[in-house]
Amino acid sequence: MKLQEYQAKDILREYGVPVPRGTVCETPAEVRAAAESQGGTVVIKAQVLVGGRGKAGGVKVGKSPDEAAELAARILGMDIKGLTVDHVLVEPALDIVDEIYVGIVTDRKARRNAVIISAAGGIDIEQVAEETPEKITKVWIDPEQGLRDFQIRQAGYGAGLRKEAIAALPKVLGGLYRAYIDKDAGLAEINPLVVTAAGDVVAADAKMVIDDNALFRHPELEQMGAGAAEDPLEAEAQRLGINYVHLSGEVGIVGNGAGLVMTALDEVKAAGGSPANFLDIGGGAKAGMVLNSLRLVLQDPSVRGVMVNIFGGITRCDEVATGVVNAQRELGISVPLVVRLTGTNEDEGRAILAGAAGITPAATMHEAAEAIVLATR
Repeated sequence: MKLQEYQAKDILREYGVPVPRGTVCETPAEVRAAAESQGGTVVIKAQVLVGGRGKAGGVKVGKSPDEAAELAARILGMDIKGLTVDHVLVEPALDIVDEIYVGIVTDRKARRNAVIISAAGGIDIEQVAEETPEKITKVWIDPEQGLRDFQIRQAGYGAGLRKEAIAALPKVLGGLYRAYIDKDAGLAEINPLVVTAAGDVVAADAKMVIDDNALFRHPELEQMGAGAAEDPLEAEAQRLGINYVHLSGEVGIVGNGAGLVMTALDEVKAAGGSPANFLDIGGGAKAGMVLNSLRLVLQDPSVRGVMVNIFGGITRCDEVATGVVNAQRELGISVPLVVRLTGTNEDEGRAILAGAAGITPAATMHEAAEAIVLATR
């Protein structure tokens, strides 16, 4: 689960990491008031869970409260990579001298957490790793001893940081590491960590990704309203309680059980098609869940056909068939729809589908994949 920038900063502030005092605003009037209270030049930053906000015009600098409000009016409501900006973070603009990257990530290969530091902050660390890997210093953390100050200083010197940054690193990285551990994060990064003209070291931006498997230990994150998916369809699926992953193809996939759905994706790919999504209705799904699942899949404009692949155990094929027929009637599905039902109450399910127009039955998963790919060409 990704946190918004202001949420990550709130957490880091609790752990002693220097962050600018900011205000979250939902209207230009609130931005004007925030700018007046902060005084001087402010930066207005769109709060959406995608990268590239600055390039998309979602980050602006206002030199007066009126200008800040005017810029906020342009940013609020903006669409950035499919997400609508409904709130912004207003912070005092920093007089930046230097930009640094610092991050902690789970290194599964090393079976340890790793600290990453680079003097080339302000841009994607992946780009730095690809183009100038010599600018990245990496330190692995002993899980029993934790992150030690001497490791931090060694990494800072190794990355070629200026002395103000090295002096501040133990506090910054110590706080970042404690937040990372306490919140069960898989990634915690500050990019950029800036050195100002006054010699202060401040986290200008922050990102945290929490391990979904540990969310039950963090009800406080739910109270923060965190957790919205960055893809609008995935966010909608999350709201509906549907397991959905948006992909880039044209064949919608609905199935029950993660393994069966992944196999369906492989079958479609082998047949020459490209899956548009992964959608698992789970075990024992009722007709309403099937209808909502098809509605969700069909919201993707790239979908040119849908394959429903059910192996009924706990899930009853007649219940699924009822959901498919209801969806066909209520949604007015105009794209090809191929349905494979096998297992519990499959005869009853097939009988229900037999009376519905626009639905192509299939006896096997392979046959269903071949049929839907042919129909979408």
